[in-house]
Amino acid sequence: MAKSALVDPVYSSAITLLIIVMTCVELCDAVAVVDVYRLVQYDLAGVPFGSRLAALNHHAASSLFSSSSAASDLSRTVLILPLRDLNLTFIREYIEEKKPLGGLLVLLPQVFNPQNIDSVDDVGYDSSAGINKVLLELERLLIHANIPYPVYFSFEDDHVNAVLADVKKNDATGQLATATTGGYKLVVAAPEPKKIVSPTISNIQGWLPGLRAEGDSTQLPTIAVVASYDTFGAAPGLSVGSDSNGSGVVALLEIARLFSILYSNPKTRGRHNLLFVLTSGGPYNYNGTHKWLHSLDQRLRETIDYSICLNSIGSIRDELYIHVSKPPENVYIKQIFEGFSSVSKELGLKVGLKHKKINISNPRVAWEHEQFSRLRVTAATLSELSVAPDFLESVGSLSDSRQFVDEDSITRSAKLVAETLAVASVTFDLLLLLVLGSYLITLFSFLVITTRGLDDLISLFRRPTSRRVKTA
Repeated sequence: MAKSALVDPVYSSAITLLIIVMTCVELCDAVAVVDVYRLVQYDLAGVPFGSRLAALNHHAASSLFSSSSAASDLSRTVLILPLRDLNLTFIREYIEEKKPLGGLLVLLPQVFNPQNIDSVDDVGYDSSAGINKVLLELERLLIHANIPYPVYFSFEDDHVNAVLADVKKNDATGQLATATTGGYKLVVAAPEPKKIVSPTISNIQGWLPGLRAEGDSTQLPTIAVVASYDTFGAAPGLSVGSDSNGSGVVALLEIARLFSILYSNPKTRGRHNLLFVLTSGGPYNYNGTHKWLHSLDQRLRETIDYSICLNSIGSIRDELYIHVSKPPENVYIKQIFEGFSSVSKELGLKVGLKHKKINISNPRVAWEHEQFSRLRVTAATLSELSVAPDFLESVGSLSDSRQFVDEDSITRSAKLVAETLAVASVTFDLLLLLVLGSYLITLFSFLVITTRGLDDLISLFRRPTSRRVKTA
């Protein structure tokens, strides 16, 4: 990550850890292993955020309101809280007041498990929408807080639910869970996280050369299709970002596949070079895009007619937005918008135009196309989002999983971009001729006025006198 980024490098630790659940009555009666995922840890402008500890070795409790929890030292207690029963108000107060706690384990419904692609959780999609909102609020709370104890996420299953039921029974007795009284102890044997000194930023690009006319030695214009593939969420191991921005990446790869077939035949090859780029560091002000643009050969960069950045296009909506930094009156922006609008009508989509000026002095980059605009390269972002998300928001949350993404919407968005690009060569060649013709007319008029005068210029457009001779 570049030093100019607002976010300091995150801290390394195993993404998926093993938590050992032990039944303790003098000796361990049983040991079980469960996958857990640690809350992210990062620094923002030197200020620490997220969970600052990783190791865990404390007894379990199911509620802070139980008699056993109320009487115990909570600094040595791990709370197991299902997301379904979570009291956000209480959790927020507990974190803000910095009350002591040994650790926190949040149990998520299986519908949020990215590994269960084809499964449908028993809560169903209608009720899971409400849980989705709770998860978004919880994630926002945990990410923007400095938490001095370990926080982990796991998923509900029959075994975990059975353990939680036993923990609740033990809490109901009013006895503290100890090695002599019984109960469960949660153990995560993990080294303390270390700061990543120099994170790697990897950008991937592909190139399809256009068809140059025979004997033409000029450089062909280029159209770039760009998508950022990085995510940021409460648990890095679970932040797959199926919509933000997995949908954009999938659409880019499909568009590249289609045009690679078309460009393999000279008869169907367009008059534009096509450049496909997958960029890193999207959540961090599109740092990877910034690095890629500045490492790109200036001669190639100057051939880019425009760039289309794909961002979050996988939700079930009938409207997409084209976000731009240049004024909508700009001839190229107008041409891009008209091209997308024309194709979108055939697909049953509505495309809106959103203009937002950029502040060069502000390091915050809300959209990926703004990195292009800072270098005076025409660019736009196609997204289902009508406004730019806040910093580190909507970039791969825990709720952004495959089950909540509509594949038909991604297919339709990819088709929209592909068909728009297919006619772009003709459209932009015509636009170039119009602009060049207007320039030549203006130049000609100026030369005539300065050399021969305005009357001579006007006389050029007068109807010539008739050559017919009047007869008597």
